[in-house]
Amino acid sequence: MSDSGSSDSRLSDIGASGTGFRYLRASSTKDAALLGAQPDTAFLAGGTDFLQLWKAGLQRPRQVVDISRLPLDQISYDDGKLALGAVSRLGAVARHEAVQQFHPLIAQAIRASASGQLQNMASMGGNLLQRTRCLYFRAEGLPCNKRTPGSGCAALTGENRQAALFGGSATCVATHTSDLAVALAALDAEVEVLGQAGTRRMPLAELYRLPGDDPVRETTLRAGELITEVSVGNAARFAASSTYLKIRDRASFEFAVISVAAALQIEDGLIIDARLAAGGIAPVPWRLSKSEAALLGRKPDLPTFTNAADLAIEGARALSQNGFKIELLRSAVIRSLQSSLQRSQQSSQQMIGVQP
Repeated sequence: MSDSGSSDSRLSDIGASGTGFRYLRASSTKDAALLGAQPDTAFLAGGTDFLQLWKAGLQRPRQVVDISRLPLDQISYDDGKLALGAVSRLGAVARHEAVQQFHPLIAQAIRASASGQLQNMASMGGNLLQRTRCLYFRAEGLPCNKRTPGSGCAALTGENRQAALFGGSATCVATHTSDLAVALAALDAEVEVLGQAGTRRMPLAELYRLPGDDPVRETTLRAGELITEVSVGNAARFAASSTYLKIRDRASFEFAVISVAAALQIEDGLIIDARLAAGGIAPVPWRLSKSEAALLGRKPDLPTFTNAADLAIEGARALSQNGFKIELLRSAVIRSLQSSLQRSQQSSQQMIGVQP
């Protein structure tokens, strides 16, 4: 479809009768917003999550709009601001020189998130919008309010080892799955979205919503809106002392049981700025604001880190099988802060070593 509304997209019907969808390739961002506003439409970039959802019967759009060829794959770093196009591939982002040099936390999170093959296919926007891996959501026929509203949340009394410690409700205790989103939340990233009403920007934290009594709605995106860019500004000060720690059941291609993104700015032996966010514990990337505040102005030592970790687990609500995650989160916060401190010390030693 062109800007004038005449169609030059590739059209095809995919899937078996009654379960297929119409495929359209958008030729511009304006076209994508126009097509996306039509009822029962989904966007497609890398497709690594969408195809799984479609095969599992979790997403049955009548129309799929391919945005993978739109000019939304730019990666740039200018005047301290990192800008990542929404269809840029995760692998390209992780390998980008500016990301590795100024935002290594993002590169670490991407490398921990998936295999190399998936990193080369998955897009930035798609990764941020991927759906939960809660087994009740992913398995057809099991009670899940997110999948079948009103059917109940079987995880409350069933298999809930991976369930949320924070932010859940009586309708849903599923956890958010994106590693990248945790790192971006810690760095105060922003997202740009486009819809028929135009472009708007918001903090990444405002993109997601807690389940409350409506677990079907996971984001604040309006009908037909698509993410066009993710940006991170003024975070290079954390480059020398940041860590993404992911604890999982197996070494590769596994979602986090607990993850922590930690970033410190240390000057004259004191922490003058700190960022902490956790994954695997809530329906959204979970910012540890109390822990951050407790670090400011303190020495970067074990008592300081332990106090921050104690604050991180305040208010945790365990179910029958996920109580172990409380102590695991506490330990992960300490480990990630220690690792960030170690990176800072190593960076300082390297700088001393290169002085004339």
